[in-house]
This record gives sequence, C-alpha cells and structure tokens, in this order.
Amino acid sequence: MMRLVLLLVTIMRTTLTLSEDALLVAKHLAQREKLSLGDAVSALIREGARLRQGAEHVSAQSPLRGRFALLPARDEAISVEHVRELMDREGI
Repeated sequence: MMRLVLLLVTIMRTTLTLSEDALLVAKHLAQREKLSLGDAVSALIREGARLRQGAEHVSAQSPLRGRFALLPARDEAISVEHVRELMDREGI
C-alpha cells in the first residue's frame, strides 16, 4: 500500500521599500551566507526581533550601575579578535 504525504509550505511574496543602508546589509549577508536576498532579509528581521526581546528582558530585570543596566555574566571571555570581528561585521 502506498501512502501519499503532502507537505505544504507557505511562502509569502511582498514588496519592501528598504533604505539603501539596510539593502546593503541584506545583500552583504546574502552573499556571505549564500542566501537569497529574501532569506537574508528574513534572517535579519528575526535576529532584530530576538535582540529586541532580549533587550526588553534585560532592561526590565537588570540591576543598574549608575544609569547603565548590568548584563548577566557570560561563560565566555571576550577577546580582541572577537571585538575586531564584531567591528568588521558592523562596519566600524
């Protein structure tokens, strides 16, 4: 007996008007990660939403030192190479 399994995938197509800097970031990510431009934009939106939720969580519960929120301790050391990588990624 053969069974037929259907997989439905919803892909929404839409038109976005992006600022030039946002488009350049999306194109750079798409090229670097070998993604379509749409997938790169989707990834950037998801990451931005995730970071925003994390920032809201941090600001709501973190103690303050002066006017700055203290971030929770992490189990990784931040090296000079890590900082340089982030600066390259941000274009600084």
